[in-house]
Amino acid sequence: MPENALLSLSAIVTLVPAALLPLRRDHSRDFTFWALLAVAVAGPLSSVLASLGGIWRTDLSMTLWVTVAASMALFAATAAVSREAWRLTPLVCGYMVCLAVLATVWGHAPVKPLGSGPGGWILVHIIVSVATYALVTIAAVAALAAFMQERALKLKQPTTLTRLLPSVADCEELLVRLLVLGEIVLAIGLATGMALQLKETGSLLKFDHKTVLTVAAFMVIGGLLLAHFKSGLRGRKAARIVLLAYLLLTLGYPGVKFVTDVLMA
Repeated sequence: MPENALLSLSAIVTLVPAALLPLRRDHSRDFTFWALLAVAVAGPLSSVLASLGGIWRTDLSMTLWVTVAASMALFAATAAVSREAWRLTPLVCGYMVCLAVLATVWGHAPVKPLGSGPGGWILVHIIVSVATYALVTIAAVAALAAFMQERALKLKQPTTLTRLLPSVADCEELLVRLLVLGEIVLAIGLATGMALQLKETGSLLKFDHKTVLTVAAFMVIGGLLLAHFKSGLRGRKAARIVLLAYLLLTLGYPGVKFVTDVLMA
């Protein structure tokens, strides 16, 4: 079995226990939760670091693995500082398992190294971009949880999953905080991207698919936050807008790589 495939499968295995953790009786934010969450963070992160080997890769498989590693690390930090965020574990870890499987399946795509090691503005831009996508990923999961909870309340048919998730109010509070932070980091990402573009081409913006979709996501998130603080927009409408913003970022980040690495390969 190729080394990369073995690393990928090992990382997936570390995610599964955390995804199944909520199925146990008396599920709580106890030592077992933190131990399995730490393993779920360490697995993808170790796989990414071992696969990169000091050379940044821009292929689809690595993009997905970096997303999984960053999202799990951010979720662990969020669960540590937010009283109810840990209840998103089944959705977050379940989604990360799906992304990890996709990353493994597309691991055969050609490896695309960026160089011997990004530095300067490129490194800053990469870190900011990854952080932004991870923030909006967790916010999108919180929005989905709020949508599911509100629907269960409306139908008066709570499910096993919705009983595990945070309340609608807790989900909305969490996603607003994540979106505010995500909007700030996304603004920094756009600024670093423009700095790179100015350095390389002499122009501030290159109107390609990635740039257009990223700017659109920035405007959607900004509009949502403005509507929330001015008119109190919340509930299913707000959740749909968050998911739209996440879709735009997904199309602009891994979506473009899927087209270039898989469809056009």
